[in-house]
Parts: sequence; structure tokens; C-alpha cells
Amino acid sequence: MKKKLVLLQTMIDSDKNYVDACLLENVYVICVNRETKKNKSMPFKVMYDNNSQFWLQNEVWEYFLTCDDSAKVAERISKLNSQWGQPVIIQKTSPVMPKTVNEAPAATTSDADENADAGYGKGYKAIAAMTEAERVQHIKESKNRLDTLAAQIPRERQIIAEALVETTHDVVLYNHATLMDTISLSSDDAKKHTNELVESTRSLIKTSSLLVSENILNDDLVNTLVSKSDGTIIQHMTRVYLKGLAFLSFYNKLVSTSSIINKLRIDFRKNYLAFYHDLLPHMGNDISLEKVFLGGMRAIPENTFYDWAVGFLVHDIGKAAAMEYHEGAAVYNRDIVTEHVKIGYTSVMTKTNYPRDAGLIAGYHHEYYGDPSGYGLYRVAVEQHRQNNPRSKPLCCIAYDVEPMLQCEALAFFPAKLLEIIDVYDALTDSNRKYRRKALTAEEAIVMMRNEFIKTNRKIDPILFDLFSKFLQETSAS
Repeated sequence: MKKKLVLLQTMIDSDKNYVDACLLENVYVICVNRETKKNKSMPFKVMYDNNSQFWLQNEVWEYFLTCDDSAKVAERISKLNSQWGQPVIIQKTSPVMPKTVNEAPAATTSDADENADAGYGKGYKAIAAMTEAERVQHIKESKNRLDTLAAQIPRERQIIAEALVETTHDVVLYNHATLMDTISLSSDDAKKHTNELVESTRSLIKTSSLLVSENILNDDLVNTLVSKSDGTIIQHMTRVYLKGLAFLSFYNKLVSTSSIINKLRIDFRKNYLAFYHDLLPHMGNDISLEKVFLGGMRAIPENTFYDWAVGFLVHDIGKAAAMEYHEGAAVYNRDIVTEHVKIGYTSVMTKTNYPRDAGLIAGYHHEYYGDPSGYGLYRVAVEQHRQNNPRSKPLCCIAYDVEPMLQCEALAFFPAKLLEIIDVYDALTDSNRKYRRKALTAEEAIVMMRNEFIKTNRKIDPILFDLFSKFLQETSAS
């Protein structure tokens, strides 16, 4: 498809307000590789935040806007000049004609479209074209499908697993498409727009949680079924949601019906004290299981379980803003990578009526106990809290409730800490990750995580990790 483009640097040189207008309009930059002529689309804001003069770094790439976006920017400049009482400055000493390109270098489908297909699957375009009422209706039909299976006795595990994978895959796409529709809406208008979708999604989550808790899913079975769908980001979100529910159900059953908590208390000093002492040095050796988990380890109440399930479902919803990066072949860019948790948190908190817990999970699931390799919104809040309260010390490592997190009294939020483990494990065992030569086996991933994320660095929680390892052993045998 032919696209007329204008050279970004030329337009910025011609008007000093061009950068501000691009940021306000949230336009996308077409990045064209000078050698291969391949192109990709990236948000102007993401690139600007990474390098405030990125368009001058043009040895390898040239940067363009579509003519449509350029027209939007020009209109915004006109408004800015009117507001600031300045004349429109489009020319310097002589007219500068923008360089145009008759078409983007891609042959038939743009790289942006290809990357969107790779991330969310070829069926996403049809979902994006649906009305909100149509999406809600499809979610209700998916819930009816799960309700029917829940009422059957006996239940067929294969059929239940297939239904859970398919309905999860679809409901993530419906949520993503709806959040994309709300980008230009105010918070109040967005929450009204998404209200029915939120309610229908939460209703479906209750049934899927019930099915998962009563039919703990085999890891290999979930992976096999998910791989039949397309879209690497949606595959990851589907696996993480279902494995998150399964692990949380396993955890609840374990702490409610076994002596695991007493066993952990007995083994605490031998197996875990050194790790937690590094995190809570102000407590000396006076660290116990109850000071690691604020108030002690406990089962998760039903309503809280459902709130956390929402967070598992939408944890990576923020990746959509830089789809071309996450699904392209670009080199690692930490600023773009970290942006997705901010966008996910903001989308959940300001555009929907999903519970606050879900927003915190989206924003906190890469914190890694404050390790420099991690990122997220909580470490920013903690740093600010420490500046304002230099004598304050954390009361625990992990809190189950939101309030201690808001007061910066804990180092981590339980559901986000649990999801960290599943997220890392899924990334290591995912054969679709372009930055890895080959996926690790489950056994290799467990060894690698223990060595790199617990022994060498203090990133993931060792007690939750040991429970996760036990979860994998028991579910792989089922």
C-alpha cells in the first residue's frame, strides 16, 4: 500500500513548535532503514523520551511522518501559535519543501501491520473493527461456554483446557481493542465506555478461576493449546494468566490444607534467612516468616483472588504502544521496555473501573525487589518516600494488601511478586522470543532462575519460587 511520507528532520528544522506538536498529537514515526529499506513504526513520544534529538541520529535510519499525521501536526502548530500569540513560522530564509516518499519501502503489508499480526494475531483486526456492544456480547457468550462446562460432571480436562485457552485469548483481545478506543477520551468518559466490558470480563474471570482451581492445568497441555493460536504477545498473556490462576489456586490449597507454613518456619533460618537479611538488614537476624510476609502467610480470599486474576489477565496490556519494538528486530532499548508497565498501569487505573490491585500488578510485575535490572512504578514511589522520610524502614518484604504498598511499608506486592516468577519462567521457555537462540526446558529454566534470580542476585522471592517449583512438579505429573 502506497504511503506518502514527509521527512521529519526537515519539518522540525522549519518550525520550532514541531516537536511539541508531535508530542501532543501522539503521532507515530516511520523509521526507514537506509540499507535494507525496511520500515517500522514507533511512537514519537517513546523515541523522544529515549533521545530528545533522535532524528539527528540518522546514519542508519531516516525518520518520516505520514502526510496525514503531518497535517495533524500542522493543525496543532497553528493552534499553538494562536494560543501563544506567535506568527506561524513555516519558512526560514527560503521555502523548504518537505522531502516526500511515494511509498513506504515495504512491499504489500507494512512492517507495523506485520508486527501487530505477530503480536496479537491475524484475528485482531476484526475484533478492533467491532462495536463495544459486539465485544461485550462475545465475552458473555464465552462465559456461557465456560458455565456449561462448569456444570458438567464429570468434566473432561482436555475440553476444559481448550475452552479456557480460547476464551482467555479472546477476552484479552477484546480488552485491548477497547482500551485502544479510549486513548483520546477523558478518564470519566473512558470508564463509562469500558464499564460493560469490565463487568462482563470480571464475570467471565470468576468462572475461569473456578474451572482452573478445580482442574489444575498441566503446564505442557496449556503450552500446546496456546501454541495453536497466533500472536506472540497474546500467547504470552494467555499462558501467564492461566498459569497465574493455576499457581495461585495451588498456593491456596497448599497453605489451607497442608503443613507447609510450619515446615517453612522450621526451615526458615537454614534456607532463607541470608536472602531476606540482605533485603531487610535493619532487622538483623530478627527476621521470621511473619516479617517476610506481612501478617504471616495466608490463603487468598475469593474476592481478592478475582481482583488479582484481572491483573494477571491485563498485565502486559501496555505493550501495544510500542508493538513494533516488542515484535520487531530492534536492539534492546530499556526505555521502551520499561514504558509498557507505566502505560499498562495508567490504562487500567484511569480508563477502566478494574480494581486497584489489577493496576498495581500491571505496574509492579518487573520490580525484582529493587534490583537495578528491574523496573516499575513502585521503586519510584519508594525513592520519593525515602527522600521525604529518611528514617523510615520497610516493615516486611511482601504485603498481601494494597494499603501497605501505598504507604511504602513493604518491598513488594504479593500478586505482582508471584506474577514475576511466572512471567520470567514463561519468557525463558517461550520459543518465540527473538532475542534467544532457543527456549529453555522447564528444568533448565528452574535452574537458571534459581542461580541468576536468587543466588547471584536478589530478584525473585525464594519461598514463592520453591512453591512454584513444587507446583510445576505436581502439575507436570498430572
